Amino acid sequence: MDELLSVAEMHRADALTIASGVPGAALMEAAGAAVVQAICERWAPHPTAVLCGPGNNGGDGFVVARLLLEAGWPVRLALLGTRSTLTGDAALAADRWPGPIEAADPYILKGNPLVIDALFGAGLSRPLDGLARTIVEAMAGRTVVSIDVPSGLHGDSGRVLGVAPQAALTVTFFRRKPGHALLPGRSLCGEVVVADIGIPDRVLDGLGAQTVINSPALWRRQMPWPKLDGHKYARGHAVVLGGGRMTGAARLASVAALRAGAGLVTIACPESAFPIYASGSPSVIVEPMAGSVTVAQILGDTRKNAILLGPGAGVGADTRAQVQAALAAGVSCVLDADALTSFADSPDDLLDRLHARCLLTPHEGEFTRLFGASVGLDSDKLSRTRAAASRSGAVVLLKGADTVIAAPDGRAVVNISAPPELATAGSGDVLAGFALGLIAQGMEPFEAACAAVWMHGEAAKLIGPGLIAEDLPGALCGVLRALKG
Repeated sequence: MDELLSVAEMHRADALTIASGVPGAALMEAAGAAVVQAICERWAPHPTAVLCGPGNNGGDGFVVARLLLEAGWPVRLALLGTRSTLTGDAALAADRWPGPIEAADPYILKGNPLVIDALFGAGLSRPLDGLARTIVEAMAGRTVVSIDVPSGLHGDSGRVLGVAPQAALTVTFFRRKPGHALLPGRSLCGEVVVADIGIPDRVLDGLGAQTVINSPALWRRQMPWPKLDGHKYARGHAVVLGGGRMTGAARLASVAALRAGAGLVTIACPESAFPIYASGSPSVIVEPMAGSVTVAQILGDTRKNAILLGPGAGVGADTRAQVQAALAAGVSCVLDADALTSFADSPDDLLDRLHARCLLTPHEGEFTRLFGASVGLDSDKLSRTRAAASRSGAVVLLKGADTVIAAPDGRAVVNISAPPELATAGSGDVLAGFALGLIAQGMEPFEAACAAVWMHGEAAKLIGPGLIAEDLPGALCGVLRALKG
C-alpha cells in the first residue's frame, strides 16, 4: 500500500522511530543525504542557494548544504531567523555547517539558478507573511527543490497558505502526505521522491493510517475475473435507468458496465425513448417502462442485482421516486448526476434511505447541493468526502483531478493518475458504468469505486489527446489485459 500520512501521523512515526533507538540527528542526516542524492541524480554541480527555516526543515537544509559543499557544489546558505534560536537536531546540523550563515533575503537568489527550499515543512499552519512571503515570492521562475513540501503548502489539505513556490522536485520521507496528492498541492510539488531515511515500516502498525494512494494493490485481490465454469448470470445483471431526453449518458454507462465485466446489462427507459436505446449497442438489453411499469417491478427479477440511476435521468419528482424505489428494493445502487441533484431541496430524504451497498459519484457541484454545509465545505477535499460518507452511510466518490473515495468506516483513497483529457462530456457516465459493472459482479462498493477510478484513468492514458467518452469502454480491454497479466 502507498499510505498517505497526515502531519500528525508523520510526527508519531518520527517519535516511534526515535523511541526505538534511532537518534533524531541520524534521521535528519539521512534526510539531507536523500535530498542530495536526488539533486545529484538530476543536475550537475552549479551555484545553489539553500534557504533554511527556523525548525527541523531548516535543519535538513543545513545537512543538504554541507553535503553539497563536500561534493564540490558552490553553495550559499541563508537562515530565516537567527542561529541562536535553533534548537535540538536543527542546532546540531547548523553546528556541522562549515560555511557562513547569511541572513535570509531575496538577494541571495541572484546568480543561484538552483534553490533549495528548506524554509517550512508540512506542519505549517498559518499563511506566510512578511519576509518569509517575500522570499518565497522571489523563487518564482527559478528551479526549486523543496524539502518535505514546498514552503507555504499545508501538508494535510494541499492548500496554499498565502503563497508557495512551484517546485521542480520535492523530496519527502517515509511516506507522502495528503498535500502531495490533493490539488493544488500536487501541481506545486513537481516530481515527488519518497526517500527511505531509516523509519521501519512496522511503525505503520501504531499509526492507524486510513488514507492511501489509489493503486491495484488496494483492490486487485477482489477483481471479479471470469471463471472457467462461469456463465453470464453468475457475473451479475446490471440495470441502468435511461432518461427520455439525454439518452447518451445511459448508453455510455451501459456499455461501460458490460466492458467492466457485468454478465448482462439492461437499460430501463421510457417507452417513448425505446427506439433510440434499441438502436444502440446490440449487447445491451432495452426494457421499456410502459404504462404502470416501475423500477421496483423491473428489480423484482432477483437476478438484477445492481442499478445505476442519474445519468441523463432529469431532475425532479419522477427521478426522486425512482431512486427511492431502487433503494427500497435493497439492491446495490450507484447514484450519480440527476439522481443526486433531484434531492437538493430535501437531502435528508435521500441520505436517510441510503445503505451500505450504495455508491454516490458526485462532482463538486452535485456534492455541494447534496451535502451543503453539513460536511464543512470550507474543509479540505479529503475531510469533506470522509464526512459525507459518514453522514450517508454510503461510499462517496468525489470526482475531480484529485478524486477522493471514502467509506463510512473512515477509509479513504486519493487517485492521482487521471489525465486531463478526462475533462470531457460523458466521461463521468462511463466511470459510473465501470463501477456498476464491478459491483454487479459482487465487488464491494468501496473497492469497486477505487478500481473503476483507476481503470478509468488508465484507459484515458491509452487513448491520449483527442479522447472522447465513447473511446473509454473499448480502451478498458487493454487495461484489464495488463492488470490480469
